[in-house]
Amino acid sequence: MAAAPVAAGSGAGRGRRSAATVAAWGGWGGRPRPGNILLQLRQGQLTGRGLVRAVQFTETFLMERDKQSKWSGIPQLLLKLHTTSHLHSDFVECQNILKEISPLLSMEAMAFVTEERKLTQETTYPNTYIFDLFGGVDTEGVTKRLAEKNDFVIFLFTLMTSKKTFLQTATLIEDILGVKKEMIRLDEVPNLSSLVSNFDQQQLANFCRILAVTISEMDTGNDDKHTLLAKNAQQKKSLSLGPSAAEINQAALLSIPGFVERLCKLATRKVSESTGTASFLQELEEWYTWLDNALVLDALMRVANEESEHNQASIVFPPPGASEENGLPHTSARTQLPQSMKIMHEIMYKLEVLYVLCVLLMGRQRNQVHRMIAEFKLIPGLNNLFDKLIWRKHSASALVLHGHNQNCDCSPDITLKIQFLRLLQSFSDHHENKYLLLNNQELNELSAISLKANIPEVEAVLNTDRSLVCDGKRGLLTRLLQVMKKEPAESSFRFWQARAVESFLRGTTSYADQMFLLKRGLLEHILYCIVDSECKSRDVLQSYFDLLGELMKFNVDAFKRFNKYINTDAKFQVFLKQINSSLVDSNMLVRCVTLSLDRFENQVDMKVAEVLSECRLLAYISQVPTQMSFLFRLINIIHVQTLTQENVSCLNTSLVILMLARRKERLPLYLRLLQRMEHSKKYPGFLLNNFHNLLRFWQQHYLHKDKDSTCLENSSCISFSYWKETVSILLNPDRQSPSALVSYIEEPYMDIDRDFTEE
Repeated sequence: MAAAPVAAGSGAGRGRRSAATVAAWGGWGGRPRPGNILLQLRQGQLTGRGLVRAVQFTETFLMERDKQSKWSGIPQLLLKLHTTSHLHSDFVECQNILKEISPLLSMEAMAFVTEERKLTQETTYPNTYIFDLFGGVDTEGVTKRLAEKNDFVIFLFTLMTSKKTFLQTATLIEDILGVKKEMIRLDEVPNLSSLVSNFDQQQLANFCRILAVTISEMDTGNDDKHTLLAKNAQQKKSLSLGPSAAEINQAALLSIPGFVERLCKLATRKVSESTGTASFLQELEEWYTWLDNALVLDALMRVANEESEHNQASIVFPPPGASEENGLPHTSARTQLPQSMKIMHEIMYKLEVLYVLCVLLMGRQRNQVHRMIAEFKLIPGLNNLFDKLIWRKHSASALVLHGHNQNCDCSPDITLKIQFLRLLQSFSDHHENKYLLLNNQELNELSAISLKANIPEVEAVLNTDRSLVCDGKRGLLTRLLQVMKKEPAESSFRFWQARAVESFLRGTTSYADQMFLLKRGLLEHILYCIVDSECKSRDVLQSYFDLLGELMKFNVDAFKRFNKYINTDAKFQVFLKQINSSLVDSNMLVRCVTLSLDRFENQVDMKVAEVLSECRLLAYISQVPTQMSFLFRLINIIHVQTLTQENVSCLNTSLVILMLARRKERLPLYLRLLQRMEHSKKYPGFLLNNFHNLLRFWQQHYLHKDKDSTCLENSSCISFSYWKETVSILLNPDRQSPSALVSYIEEPYMDIDRDFTEE
C-alpha cells in the first residue's frame, strides 16, 4: 500500500511519523487527542496487539503530548526506565528514575484518601492510571522468575527485620508466593521464631497475608468440587511423601512462643468508631476503589507520620480504641486521615488474622489450637466486637463498590463477615469448646432444659470453663441468630450463617442444644425462608435443609413445631417441591427425618404417638413408595467418578434407608423394588451396577485407617460396625443371597467389576 502523503506545510525536514505515532495521533492531519492514545493503549493491552507500553513512542513525542495532557512526565520516565533496566545497564540510574516516579504515585494516593482528595478528582487522568496504562505495571513475568529462586525468597524474609523495608518486602514476597509453583517451608527461614516475635502488631497483621498463602494447601479451588477419587489418590501420595509444606509451616508457626496469643489479641482489639454513617460509606467507596491492599494503607499511614515528624506537626494516629475530640486529630488537611480509613485498616488486619486462625483450626494441630484460642479468649473478644465492628447496622449489603454488584463479596466489610462466620463454623464443628459461644446465663438455660426433660446434662456443658465464655447480655451464638433472622432474603450471608449455626448442632445429637435454638424461633425462620420466601439459591437452600435436619433430628417438639407452621396442604406441597427440586441439597434432611421416624416408631409415649398421627412430614416419609422414590433418585444422581465431599452424603443417605430396612428384615423387598423400577425405566441393571460400584468405593473410602468414622456414627446413632456389615451383605458375591445386589442383576447386564478410574 502506498505511503500516505505528507501533510501540506509540514516542512521538508519533518519526515514521516512512525506507525505508533500515527495511531496515537488518530491519523494524519488530526489534532492530538489524548483520549485516542489512552483508548488505543488500553485496547492494545487487552488484545496484545498494537500499542501496549511507553517504549513504543519516541521521547520527543511523549514530551510534546505531556505538555497538553499533563501526564507529569510519567511516560518519559517509563521510557527511560525501560532503556536503562537491562542486564548490563547502570542500575544506579534505574534507582534514580524510580525515585522520581515513586512520589508521583504515593503522594497522589495519599491525597486521595485525605482531605485533599477533591483536588485529585479534578485530574482527568490520575498518575496511577497513566503509570499502569503506559506499561509501568509488569509484575507477572518478574515475579515468576524470582519465584524460581527459592534461596532468594528465603532471603527476603531476613529483610523484614527492618521497619524501613518491611512493607516493600512483604508486598514482594506476597506477589512471588502468588505465582510460585512449590510452597516454601517456613522452617527454612533463618531465626523464624525471633523474626516473628520481634514484629510489632501492625507488622504481624500484615505478615498474616504471607502466612495465608504458606499454610494453605496448594491444590486449592473449591474443596467440595474435588472428586473423592482424586482426593484419595492425593492422600495416598501424601502418606508416602510425608507432611505437606502447608502442614510443616503450620507446625513451625505453632512452635513460636506467644504466636497464637498475639493473633487473638489482634483479632479482638477494639476499633475507634466512625463519626458518621453516611460519610463512612461515601469515603469507603471512594478510596477502596483505588486501595485494596492493607500494605498500601500501612504505607500511607507511615508516610503521613513521617511527614508530620518532618514538619514538626502534631498529628498522632491513636491506637484502636482511643478516642479523639470531634473524631479527628488536630492536624493539617494534608496529613489528616479519615477515621473511616483507620477503621477499614483495622478490618483488613482482622481479615488476615481470622483467616490464619481458621486454617490452623482445621489443621492437624486442631486440638492444640482450640485449647490456645479458648485460653486467650478469642470468642468473648469477638463477641464484644460483634455489634460495633463485625455486624454494624450501617454496613449491610447497601455498599456497592465500583464494578461490582450488590451480592459481591469483594469488599473488606463483607469479607470480614464471611471470614468471621467461617471461623465460627470451624470452631464449633464437632468440638466441646462450642459452648464458649454462650454466656453464663445461657449455659444455665441449657442445664435447666436438661433438668426439665429429665435427661442427663451434657458433659461438655458441665466441663466448660465459665471464665472463658462470652460476657454481656448475649453470647455470640445468640447474636448470630438475631442477625440471621433479620437478613434480607437475597443476602449471600444466609448460607454462611446457617453453616455456622449448624456446626453448633453437629456431632452427637443434643436435645438441650436443639431446644435452646428452637426457643429462639430458629425453626420458624428456616421454614419461612424455604416455604414463604421460596428461596431460589441452591447453596442457601442446602445450608437451610442441613440445619433443619440437625435441628429436628429425634426431637418430638421440633416436629410439633414443624406441623404447626406447615399447617396447610398448600404449604406442605411447596415444602416438598423444594425438597424434590434437588436431592443433593435436601438429602440430609431426608436422612434425619427417616432416622427420626424409625426411632419414634419404636417408642411408647403419648406425645410421640400424637406427633406420628398428626405430622404431615412423618406420614409422607413413612410410605414405602416415598422411600423407594428417594432411594432410586439418590443412587441415580451419583457415580464413583463424580463423588465429591458435597454429594457423597447422597450415598450415605441411601445406605441409611437400607440399614433401617435391614433392621425390619425388609432389605430383600427394597432391592426387589429397585429392580422393578429399573425395568420400568427400560434400563435393567444400570442402577444396581452403579450402586455396587458406589459401595465398593465406600469400603475403600471409609475403611481406610486414616478415616474418622465417628461422624457417621454420631449423625445416625447407628454403630459403624452395622454400617460395615450392611455394605458387606449388599456386596456379597453369592447370587443366592436374598440381600446381595448381584442377586437382582441379570447376568447379561452384570457390570460390577469396572475400574473406578474408567470414565
